[in-house]
Amino acid sequence: MRLQDKVAIITGAGSGQGEASAYLFAKEGAKVVVAEWNEEAGSRVAQKIVKEGGDALFIKVDVSNEDEVRAMVEETVRHYGQIDVLFNNAAIGYSATSRYKMDSLLETPLKDWNAILGINLNGAYLVSKYVLPIMIKQNRGSIINNSSMNGMIGVSGADAYTAAKGGIVSLTRVMAVDYGKHGIRVNCICPGAIDTPMIANALEIPGFREASAACPIGRIGQPEDIGNAALFLATDEASYITGVILPVDGGWSAT
Repeated sequence: MRLQDKVAIITGAGSGQGEASAYLFAKEGAKVVVAEWNEEAGSRVAQKIVKEGGDALFIKVDVSNEDEVRAMVEETVRHYGQIDVLFNNAAIGYSATSRYKMDSLLETPLKDWNAILGINLNGAYLVSKYVLPIMIKQNRGSIINNSSMNGMIGVSGADAYTAAKGGIVSLTRVMAVDYGKHGIRVNCICPGAIDTPMIANALEIPGFREASAACPIGRIGQPEDIGNAALFLATDEASYITGVILPVDGGWSAT
């Protein structure tokens, strides 16, 4: 029960890495706010946690919408009275290619560029903006931002996504510096290729799965790999860790 009596908001908790993290956090005693734009998915995750004896609250939210973010944070405080952990996980990637063009800078329309950054970077900014005052008042908190190996290494083909994820890395560092004096730790996870709905379409491309597994560990990552990293950073075991950019990529970035 490493998160006993702690309240954790996980954005994008309706699938993939966020869903796995929600189950792990709840298993360790956290009261989990499933912050998700997909009502069916978010409700399913929260209901499963409750059915298994945990405590969860689903709140529908578009993290790129400031009014919805503000309302989500206010509802969390009304319901639970505190916020101890924030996992800024919500993002869009290759699975959103039917809505937004994932391509090079020259081939990305401005409206798609803005939409991708609006969710993947502005979302972390907005949720943090409304959670931080609560954590400052409590004089404690852990914020985990989910970036990507794209945020550390130049990976061509999805430049808006890469720019947003690079922004998350830099945002993490400055937040750690700014809010450490308030007892708030801010860290960042940079996943490699993780077997989630976000890259499901890409995994069907011949050779893509094999290439994604071509890391020192020799396999593609699972959502629980990211959830376990986020769980550790959320706990008091990581009380002297802040400003860290943590690759969880099977060693891919070391090659």
